[in-house]
Amino acid sequence: MDLAIVIVSYNTRELTLGCLASVYQELSSAGLEGQVWVIDNASEDGSAQAIAAQFPQATLLASDANLGFARGVNRGMECIEQTGNPPDYILLLNPDTLIQPGAIWHLLGFMRTKPSAAAAGAQLLYADGSFQHGAFHFPTLLMAFFDFWTINHRLINSSLNGRYPLKRYRDGQPFKIDHPLGAAMLVRLQAWKQIGPLDAGYFMYCEEIDWCMRAHRTGWEVYCVPQAQIVHYAGQSTKQFKAAMFIALWRSRYRLFGLYYSKIYQYLVKFIVRAGLNKQISRTRREVAAHMLHQDEAERIIDAYRRVKEF
Repeated sequence: MDLAIVIVSYNTRELTLGCLASVYQELSSAGLEGQVWVIDNASEDGSAQAIAAQFPQATLLASDANLGFARGVNRGMECIEQTGNPPDYILLLNPDTLIQPGAIWHLLGFMRTKPSAAAAGAQLLYADGSFQHGAFHFPTLLMAFFDFWTINHRLINSSLNGRYPLKRYRDGQPFKIDHPLGAAMLVRLQAWKQIGPLDAGYFMYCEEIDWCMRAHRTGWEVYCVPQAQIVHYAGQSTKQFKAAMFIALWRSRYRLFGLYYSKIYQYLVKFIVRAGLNKQISRTRREVAAHMLHQDEAERIIDAYRRVKEF
């Protein structure tokens, strides 16, 4: 078997079905042998039933509780290793993705020729085919600043905000990165065994950053493979503020900072975030006064900001 593919789903039935269709199409077109594992985190939208009916060739692990992304992936990896003859490579894939022709073939081909690589990420695209950043530098204080103060779009899309130059993607050659977006990451099983599983202390967000930090610290390299293109729908999701996701994001970021960054960094990043959240609270109240935002929605948003300030 060339590889295994692990997809963790939660209430994303139609997206997951589309993702699986693209996966099997790519495996067939590329002549690759792969086994797909779907870990469904107690979805309430009929995901498990639909997956079982439309893709019986996939191994479905339907959980009776929402394990979160890290625990879901780890469960899939444990099952793969218990098969007795696991493949050398595992693709961790979000359900809101569509594999473009040749993507898995390029990722796998690169990893086979680069034994120092623990993982490789793809070039991501938005649903309309436009470019989406999929490779990043590890978090910095300036990146935290840019989360709340958008000075110029060129700065936001620069290395100052953790992005890699567009030219690196356009050149078409794999390049070293700190970490890919966890939406699509091909992992070497040998590295996984040495580095360890995803940290289950993260319910969602930052798991791939943590894992890649550990990879770099143990001497492994991580790459982006621009020839491997994958559509990632998350970038075009609704712009409606999602309080739970915002809180989860910053909870995970603070966990990451607590594990890998200095006390001074942690103090400064909290100072930046609290100042930024105060700015956002004032802006939200102005939007209510200008009748741009309903009072109930504003209170929900402000409550999320205040909860993050308390971290």
